[in-house]
Amino acid sequence: MKRLMLMLLVAATTMAVAAPVNQLARREKAAGWRLLFDGKTTHGWRSFKKPSFPDQGWRVEDGWLHCLGKGGGDIITDAQFDDFELQWEWKLAAGANSGVKYFVLESRNEVLGHEYQMIDDARPSGVDRGNRKQLTAAFYAVLEPVCPPVKPAGEINSSRIRVQGNHVEHWLNGVKVLEYECGSEEVRKAVAASKFKNKAGFGDKVRGHLLLQDHNSQVWYRNLKVRDLANTR
Repeated sequence: MKRLMLMLLVAATTMAVAAPVNQLARREKAAGWRLLFDGKTTHGWRSFKKPSFPDQGWRVEDGWLHCLGKGGGDIITDAQFDDFELQWEWKLAAGANSGVKYFVLESRNEVLGHEYQMIDDARPSGVDRGNRKQLTAAFYAVLEPVCPPVKPAGEINSSRIRVQGNHVEHWLNGVKVLEYECGSEEVRKAVAASKFKNKAGFGDKVRGHLLLQDHNSQVWYRNLKVRDLANTR
């Protein structure tokens, strides 16, 4: 009987402290956070340069927004952002390669933006394993993260992007692993040495959409939330 009571107490305690999924706490609402995914619908998202959400390739299941990696295409937020903080949880299938982009403009002829890389670092697909600018949490192909504490494929990671003024930060599992200044000499030199060297204005800050990439890999997202930092400088 004592053992049963102890088990019930532990279960009750665990339930009490477990963070709600795809919900905002009262303090988060007070701080200006809003959900980008409610765990049930795809409201607020659509295909790049299209008015609606793709009818294949993405699925809402068990509180996750699941990219099936079967040609659904990239999706973007309806809203655009300037100074912002974005948080999300994610997990990957083994060997998967994907990312979250920001500063995305539909006026461009291609899906271009600064990318927070998300990849199975242990078994990367389609990248140079020795290139640290392609590790998880990198500014993809431009700047490398510092010792990203990534969890393996199948486990849940937590990420954050913070943009205020020209200052950008990439966080992974509670650790800041990269920061840079848009338009700085460091970024200009890194872009000039990258695959983006001929992309006019790449590396500068713009007001744009957020994008979840479909890179023919399975990726799951939840607890996607954002807040406007324009009035917090």
